[in-house]
Amino acid sequence: MSFKTTASIASFGGKLLKLTHDAATTACEMSLNLYLPPQATANPHAKVPVLFYLAGLTCTGDNCAEKGFFQHGARKRGIAIVYPDTSPRGLKIEGEDDAYDFGSGAGFYVDATQEPWSKGYKMYSYITKELPKALFSQFKELDGSRTSITGHSMGGHGALILFLKNPGLYKSVSAFAPIANPINCPWGQKAFKGYFGEEQQSMWAEHDATELVKSWKGPLPLLIDVGTGDNFYQQKQLLPENFAAAAKEAGVYDNDVKIRYHADYDHSYYFIASFADEHVDHAAKHLFAD
Repeated sequence: MSFKTTASIASFGGKLLKLTHDAATTACEMSLNLYLPPQATANPHAKVPVLFYLAGLTCTGDNCAEKGFFQHGARKRGIAIVYPDTSPRGLKIEGEDDAYDFGSGAGFYVDATQEPWSKGYKMYSYITKELPKALFSQFKELDGSRTSITGHSMGGHGALILFLKNPGLYKSVSAFAPIANPINCPWGQKAFKGYFGEEQQSMWAEHDATELVKSWKGPLPLLIDVGTGDNFYQQKQLLPENFAAAAKEAGVYDNDVKIRYHADYDHSYYFIASFADEHVDHAAKHLFAD
């Protein structure tokens, strides 16, 4: 289904497009933001690589587009940024709007198997298949062969598992304050119990970055940033140390892997904006490697 443009906003020399389209995987109309850098229109025969940004709990595709300042680095590097939503909207499932950490705004980038959530909560398939296919079909200036992925919090979890579950699909991965070991934190346990069922522990592990990295082979082009002033880090919701330990045990924690801790920074978009350029640079290193 083709996209409708509801707004076009000048941003850092390019255009930030606010888009909607009907999505089969999520059974509803989905909204997103697409930033096209000036390089996307400068040469009609050239294509620009793409960085997908996955947002965190309660967010939409607007939050980072308006407060994360990825466009600044993307303009310099000539990279398009896709900001999808975090869940389906308006499916009228009982309880979907009852909590900030489950249901609306909290799709966790998985394909739910548990009723009634399995009828539309298919964010994994939406992000990896339906959305990119639709974007690359309509926006010919985007290079579908060069994509990377990043995200924040729940979106950092999403970026990590989508990269680890789909070798070769993305050139690199990065994350801000990711939920790196969801099977061992309250947020992840609540989400996986609801979307998969409490007894489906193997499926939980298949969507946990710390478990997935244990079987990773080859280079791991990864950047993770965490603020030590982050309340959720302090409350053991993120558990990046568990991911780092698993990567080291698997023998993949090498020069390609960077996990950095920043004193005083919290979980907010002030933190993301402070290091957004470096995450764009990390993606650019791999998107332009060929």
